[in-house]
Amino acid sequence: MSQEKDGAFSALLDHLHRSRGFDFAGYKAPSLVRRIRHRMEQVGQADYAGYLDYLEVHPEEFTPLLNTILINVTSFFREPDAWRCLADDVLAPMAAAKGSGEPIRVWSAGCSSGEEAYTLAILLADLLGPEAFARQVKIYATDVDEEALAAARQAVYAPAAVKAVPEPYRNRFLEVHNGRMALVPDLRRAVIFGRHDLVQDPPISRLDLLVCRNTLMYLNAETQGRILERFHFALEQTGILFMGKAEMLLTHAGLFNPLNIKHRIFTKTRGGTRRERMLTEVQTGGREASDRLNEHLQLREAALEAGPTAQVMVDLDGVVVQCNARARALFSLSTRDCGRLLQDLDLSYKPVELRSLIERAYGERRPVRQNAVERVFGDGQVQYLDVQVFPLQAESGTPLGACISYEDVSERVRLQMELQRSSADLERAYESLQSAHEELETTNEELQSTNEELETTNEELQSTNEELETMNEELQSTNEEQESLNTELRRRTEELNTTSAFLQSVLAGLRSAVMAVDGQFRILLWNPRAEDMWGLREDEVMGKGLFQLDIGIPLNELPLSSFLAGKATFHEMDLEATNRRGRAVTCRVTLTPLLGAGGGREGVVLLLDEVQSDTSESEAGR
Repeated sequence: MSQEKDGAFSALLDHLHRSRGFDFAGYKAPSLVRRIRHRMEQVGQADYAGYLDYLEVHPEEFTPLLNTILINVTSFFREPDAWRCLADDVLAPMAAAKGSGEPIRVWSAGCSSGEEAYTLAILLADLLGPEAFARQVKIYATDVDEEALAAARQAVYAPAAVKAVPEPYRNRFLEVHNGRMALVPDLRRAVIFGRHDLVQDPPISRLDLLVCRNTLMYLNAETQGRILERFHFALEQTGILFMGKAEMLLTHAGLFNPLNIKHRIFTKTRGGTRRERMLTEVQTGGREASDRLNEHLQLREAALEAGPTAQVMVDLDGVVVQCNARARALFSLSTRDCGRLLQDLDLSYKPVELRSLIERAYGERRPVRQNAVERVFGDGQVQYLDVQVFPLQAESGTPLGACISYEDVSERVRLQMELQRSSADLERAYESLQSAHEELETTNEELQSTNEELETTNEELQSTNEELETMNEELQSTNEEQESLNTELRRRTEELNTTSAFLQSVLAGLRSAVMAVDGQFRILLWNPRAEDMWGLREDEVMGKGLFQLDIGIPLNELPLSSFLAGKATFHEMDLEATNRRGRAVTCRVTLTPLLGAGGGREGVVLLLDEVQSDTSESEAGR
């Protein structure tokens, strides 16, 4: 198209890369053009240059554009037969082979809104039991779409979205939460969500299972090859790769072997060439970098755990991510409370209302402190705490959550109170004359301060409610687009199935034996007539070299190499041959070129017809 030729399309992609960090260079161009065109039509832009100007003027357009490009199509137990095969043939042997203390590491790449990652968690929890599952299983779920990841972290879905979950699993692992279905906390904590670009970021290593379903189908062949090399590096030697129904690994047989080709389950090949290993090590940073990162994370977690100050961390969704030992002892919490919403814990309003402090910290982008908060125990004892909320953000300035720290200042407050009482005794005579007036002023100021705080809290709650309504509308719009895309995909799949059945019927009905070979003379097509003529089944010859087949025709007399290299479009010759019954026959061989998508010759199609047989065979046929 003209926009691509003059560079406007490339400029648009470069702008997306620079401004939002999304590199679409590895995506299939026709699919990418179609989706961007769809969004341009919705906003009334006719060309790429105009749409680029529109993006610069309306930065809010990035969100619907990226939602259009990044097709987030997923569901629980999508293609149930494939998941049953995975559970029976992969997960069950894997769980049996692992010792009681050995970890099981799983990566769900391109997880979208999390349904497939939670499907993995359900199957593993069912196989191992709750205690072994919590101790052994770690599931990493990644995607480039931050909005999809935010929805996945909630682990809350509409009732219609969980209908595909078998009822026994639904009763055990899902619970009703405000009219929606939520994953139980033990399952939610086992899944770690994070942003990850398969094209640019290093892979997660030492994996037992890697699930990447219908994600690579949107990328070009070169990008797919680089990602599959990284997948090969990421898996343990006994690791398993589980892909989608629309994906195959025919051009990467050196990296993976099919375990179940129908359901796209592959095993990692042994070893790999030295060049492949070196290339993957350079691209990924190697196992040492991954191990060092894990050690650093464990060190940070240990430092937080041993800290002298009670600390609680919550993310932007209000979920308690971590609380150290001091905090657990101070507020009678347990590690099971990590992963719960802060609002579901007494800590959210005792001894101080935390949600308003957190909102203030986010809004002002600075620490918010409340000193000498009184905490009264059941036996009448009083404790005083300094509470401070720190907003946390990444190096890029992106908000991550908040850290709430508690410092016990009971002794200091008691000393201050004693000093104040002593000073009050000395000044009582003087203060008695002015006490009535001062008490009235103090009461008025306190009422005014309380009223201001209530107004502030009310405004914050109204703002939060408006944001929630906006998010709900955006999610509803996204769901409608996903439903439309699902309908289109189902229609195209039905068309492809019909076309495939039609072609198979045509090939089966031909009276000629049909064979097709690629540029290296490997068998690509073998119809039933060829099987009847030479006695070899299709599954015995697919992928093998034509000249390696033990059939009764002098293949060396065929000018395949010269025909493949030449310009002729048709060649016919007769050869004396022996069919599978040991009868001498004369075969008329017709050669035609096998053309690729670009029009170049990528192989040869051979049509074989039996034109003469010996007398006995002819009589037997009559």
